[in-house]
Amino acid sequence: MSPLPGVPETVLVAPDSFKGTFTAAEVAEAIAQGLRRAGRPVDLCPVADGGEGTLAALAPPLQAELVPAPAHDPLGRPIKAVFALAGELAIVETAAASGLGLVSRGARDPMAASTAGTGELIAAAVDAGARTVYLGVGGSATTDGGAGAIAALKLAGGLRGARLVVLCDVRTPFEQAARVFAPQKGASPEQVAKLTARLHALARRLPADPRGVEMTGAAGGLSGGLWAAFGAELVAGAPFILAAVGFDARMRAARAVVTGEGCLDIQSLAGKVVSEVATRARQSGVPCHAIVGTRRLDAMGARVLDLDRVIEASTLDELAAAGRELGAAL
Repeated sequence: MSPLPGVPETVLVAPDSFKGTFTAAEVAEAIAQGLRRAGRPVDLCPVADGGEGTLAALAPPLQAELVPAPAHDPLGRPIKAVFALAGELAIVETAAASGLGLVSRGARDPMAASTAGTGELIAAAVDAGARTVYLGVGGSATTDGGAGAIAALKLAGGLRGARLVVLCDVRTPFEQAARVFAPQKGASPEQVAKLTARLHALARRLPADPRGVEMTGAAGGLSGGLWAAFGAELVAGAPFILAAVGFDARMRAARAVVTGEGCLDIQSLAGKVVSEVATRARQSGVPCHAIVGTRRLDAMGARVLDLDRVIEASTLDELAAAGRELGAAL
């Protein structure tokens, strides 16, 4: 593998987390081990799209420190959670207090699950002096339209002049949140119908109607509830985070990009990290490969993403082996 003149040798490793299994950093390091065994230098760039791993992705480039805070999990049980603080800027991750991973499969209750803990973390960040709060949504156990977070924030005195920016991992509108996401959180078809009716009822009570507005359905409508009740700004999470970690410059300095996520499916085409990474790589003429836990995207979907290779790997050893396979093929 002698270097070709003018061709970069470094491989940029930029995966999302494998939800509920491995963090983005763990996935990146495992893939990198395989690439190194194949003689490829690597640039580790674990990323996120507003869901799980947002705090871990943003804290280093923003030089933010983790701050512990008490909160309540989706079922109202007290927990110890964290947010990140860098001067007057804070990063809060919905999954830290309202995440699906905080509730065992047998205990999941999609009707009762509340975002109150996320509201408590936002309030704690404002209490700590934050004037801008970036909230990563995604990976939640909830479909309450943000009702719990709104109540918790109001109890704490609201945002008190702070700016709230919601980093969204999907484009789904508020009224579709239950239909699209609640089954993943344990909801039966009957519960999906009830949750949808509840979202419509909440939308009619809010100061602004989030229905039909892009990205208001993230985290079971949490983004839309905060948009309607507090004027939160809704921002696509993947582009924001890629900009924060300097992705574009690092990609242009790389021979190829390796991205990945736990499940490559139709939702991957709608605002997820893999789609954003693949689009940028294609536009810059940099080959892009994906290593995923499970592939459920058909050939047409894969062509839309324009991925050079898609390899399935569900354990750290398999991720390393996939990295070595790619490294040998580059």
